[in-house]
Amino acid sequence: MTTTHTDAPMTPAPTGPVEKTEQAGPGRADRISALLQQHGALAVLVIVSLVASFSFDTFATGDNITNMATSSAFLAIVALGMTFVIITGGIDLSVGSLFALGGVLAAWGSRHGTLVALLLPLAVCGLIGVVNGLLVARSRLAPFIVTLAAMLGARGLMLALTDEGAETYLVAKGSFLAELGQGTTLGLGNPVWITLGLFVAGAVVLRRTRFGQHVYAVGGNEDAAALMGAPVARTKILVYTLSGLLAGLAGALNAAWLASGVTILGNGMELEAISAVVIGGTLLTGGLGYVSGSLVGVLLLKVIQNVINQIGSLDSSYQQVVSGAFLAVVVIAQTWLGRRR
Repeated sequence: MTTTHTDAPMTPAPTGPVEKTEQAGPGRADRISALLQQHGALAVLVIVSLVASFSFDTFATGDNITNMATSSAFLAIVALGMTFVIITGGIDLSVGSLFALGGVLAAWGSRHGTLVALLLPLAVCGLIGVVNGLLVARSRLAPFIVTLAAMLGARGLMLALTDEGAETYLVAKGSFLAELGQGTTLGLGNPVWITLGLFVAGAVVLRRTRFGQHVYAVGGNEDAAALMGAPVARTKILVYTLSGLLAGLAGALNAAWLASGVTILGNGMELEAISAVVIGGTLLTGGLGYVSGSLVGVLLLKVIQNVINQIGSLDSSYQQVVSGAFLAVVVIAQTWLGRRR
């Protein structure tokens, strides 16, 4: 009796503290890895901006910051749609061509009023996004092939509308569309405010709605999501539709900003958007991503480009070299952090 009574409390005593100690280590490592993955780009953006501010007198000026913010707005809108697509495990290579097509359609439609100028690119680019989603979700075709075909088709349609690029449609000065693209509010261009509003809405949708939960579930494990009752096909169709709509809207706003539908824009924009999304912490394999991170990724790319322009002695091609090298580093870091987690 005495021996049993003495041994009873001594057996569990060392077990509890040992288990807590073993669980604390991995939990802390997971949190650190998650913070680095989510906010690493923001830390780099702050460091690069501070260094550039002290190195170049014209970097932190109001005009330069305003110009960077406005020029970033159009890529950011495209990257927002790309974020949803990549989180589901897909890819959309058509956004660059849809951006150019949206700009041409908006400039052409401006002759018939602002409403037509805005609705026409949304309708056409959104429809192309619907087709992309249907082919990916229903026909189970590879997103790379589907959106590559859409990229070529949208670019061909844009060239047909402009007589192989020989005709440029202009946006009338003083029109509401021109004011939408060129006007300012509280010192920032209207496209910047529109972009911020879209990102706030995108963050709410992704984090606080059932559709956002389905987007993460489909990207994490499509089969498991289907077993849980998530509408996998409908979710894929919606994200590609959203990507097409946002690319068309970005093109329309860019046409309003430039007062014309420029046909040479959008080349390589899909790669810039993918780079910004990945730099912002979204995994190319799907299931994990942040809307705010994509915005930070866009700003970081634009700051790097601006720094290279500030240097002056470097050719513009170095922008692509630096962006590519930075993207490679980010992907390697994401892979390492993912393995640790």
